[in-house]
Amino acid sequence: MNPDSEKKYTTISIPTPLANKVKERIQGTGFSSVSSYTTYVLRQIISSDEAKDEAFSKEDEERIKERLRSLGYID
Repeated sequence: MNPDSEKKYTTISIPTPLANKVKERIQGTGFSSVSSYTTYVLRQIISSDEAKDEAFSKEDEERIKERLRSLGYID
């Protein structure tokens, strides 16, 4: 196995009552551990925040430019 392809992990501590709630929540789901569920949730939050960072999609930008052209604001 290539050492660069190994996943590296860190440990994050959460309060025990919260961990217990997560354990209850993941019962009967495809999540095998509190860690896997927490990783999933954090990825969702991060990707959602990154999507918000983009003010306009390229498609939105083109529509706005076309509208400004039709109004005579840009050439």
